[in-house]
Amino acid sequence: MRLAAPFSSRSAAAEGIRPRDDELDLYGLTHPGRVRQENQDHFLLCTVHPQVIIHGTSLPATDGLALRGQRLATIMLVADGVGGSAAGSRASRIATEAVTQYLATALRSYHAAGTASEHEFTEALRKAAIEAHDVVRAEAVAELGGRQMATTLSLGIVVWPWMYVLQVGDSRCYYYQAGALRQVTKDQTVAQGLADEGVLKPEQVKSSPLKHVLASAIGASAAVPEVSRVNVSERGSVILVCTDGLTKHVSDEEIAQRLGAMESAEQVCTQLLDLALERGGSDNVTLVVGRARKVPPK
Repeated sequence: MRLAAPFSSRSAAAEGIRPRDDELDLYGLTHPGRVRQENQDHFLLCTVHPQVIIHGTSLPATDGLALRGQRLATIMLVADGVGGSAAGSRASRIATEAVTQYLATALRSYHAAGTASEHEFTEALRKAAIEAHDVVRAEAVAELGGRQMATTLSLGIVVWPWMYVLQVGDSRCYYYQAGALRQVTKDQTVAQGLADEGVLKPEQVKSSPLKHVLASAIGASAAVPEVSRVNVSERGSVILVCTDGLTKHVSDEEIAQRLGAMESAEQVCTQLLDLALERGGSDNVTLVVGRARKVPPK
């Protein structure tokens, strides 16, 4: 079973100019994998706009009015319910909804992105994660008698020309540009923490039994949201946000190869999913891909 949300483009504009909605190539999908019965992942792919809602008017026609304003942001989010928790699927759903609702009420902070007041925007992102954390923990108390439920959260939000990345847990955000793949996020796992402290060597993280033990998660005992920023103004560069169901089976080198040869966001999402499934699909797999199409040569 595949759940997909397409949003594709048919035209391109000049390099460096904010892409119009119809110039974006966006796609996301989720799959339970080949082993687990339940899909505890959730994703969200959307654009944010100011909108005019008419409740009454004497005008004879309103079709010509610009009722939806210029896109403020593009949101790419994945959440991976923690398998050992009581209700991972519920936690990832609640966190996704809570973050979206918080960001919808913080529209004024979007205008601070990329300015001297940028801290207002990054603080709003951190508060969105903490709000989700509090909501998930409250739900656990109310519905599960205090038993823990938790989820990862990786959010890429593009306010042109910047992408702000909010990270809690070990889902990942990648940025592919000019043939190079960069992991924007850092896994918030016990193994990675030990490597940061110098206890483990970086090359030992992949083989450590602690590589999937989360040190931070929404709804867990600790949630430590981290925010980073990347310039994404180059047309043709690609953003990938994914759960570890993909990266358990597909290496960074293979991801870079597929993104470099991608024909569309839908095609590369399906290709990467199929590769993870062919190699066992041991976990739920969720990924969201986005780009502004490159300007064709004249």
